[in-house]
Amino acid sequence: MKIAVLGCGRWGSFITWYLSTFGHDVVEWGREDGKSFLELKTTGKNQYVKLNSNVKLTSNLVEAVNGVDLIIVSVLSQSLRQVLTELYSVSDKNVPLLLCMKGLETETGKRLSEIAVECGFNENNVAVWLGPGHIQEFTNGKPNCMVIDSANYDLTVRLADSLRTNLIRFYYGDDLIGNEIGAASKNVIGIAAGMLDGGGYTALKGSLMARGAREISRLIKKMGGNELSAYGLCHLGDYETTLFSDYSHNRAYGIAYVKGDKFIKSAEGVATCKALKLLGEKYGEELPICNAVYNIIYNKKDPKETFDGLFGRSSRKEFQ
Repeated sequence: MKIAVLGCGRWGSFITWYLSTFGHDVVEWGREDGKSFLELKTTGKNQYVKLNSNVKLTSNLVEAVNGVDLIIVSVLSQSLRQVLTELYSVSDKNVPLLLCMKGLETETGKRLSEIAVECGFNENNVAVWLGPGHIQEFTNGKPNCMVIDSANYDLTVRLADSLRTNLIRFYYGDDLIGNEIGAASKNVIGIAAGMLDGGGYTALKGSLMARGAREISRLIKKMGGNELSAYGLCHLGDYETTLFSDYSHNRAYGIAYVKGDKFIKSAEGVATCKALKLLGEKYGEELPICNAVYNIIYNKKDPKETFDGLFGRSSRKEFQ
């Protein structure tokens, strides 16, 4: 396929590397003055990947999406609406749109596919690419499993079959709400895990995983999704890469926050915990772990006191 990848950050550049390595014709787009785009344009590489020689880089959005079979978007979740607004004015509306991102819009709690539809794209042409995996491991040949989901099952199957390789095995998703909420919220659980690690409470991460997945499953159900999605690749299946790996930005952010260190990279869970607080209130669902992270980051509550209060709550049924 001829594929346009919008975004030159770590995941955008990896997707470009992955697709071009396995035979697709790829053009990658970024902002002309963007640091990530300029680095790739100047050196052909970044700290994660070296682009293949057959990749074309451009800052011209019209040029990037002209005549392509698929458009993949991988940008920060809070800039998605702006990018899609620009894209809608220049793209062929019949070309599928695949969002390889994890997050929620902070001020509205909207899922990323919802934003795409609000920007004018047909929901039957919008899909999401989610699940576990770190670029550093993929580029070293270590495989993983991921999921593609859409409101259009035929599109889901077509994309998963077209993009699968021996490096990434794709599963077909059938719960867009659950997969998007699960994927976004696992970053908040990742921050919580980092805070536990940084504060010397690593032993509590088992409880964090069990209760975190249950917490998110209840929210998914309230929102009309399948609560079992919280136990799939989008959420629980992504815990190893987010709650334990040294490559996890969200875990690293949590560690740095507790220790008072500066963290300069992007941690999507920071914005997502604010959106989840909004969704919890909207759907009447208590989200103790997500709210704890929110209170620490936004209300400047003491991490130790907050987690002591969280794990020291009164006894209750395990599967409540």
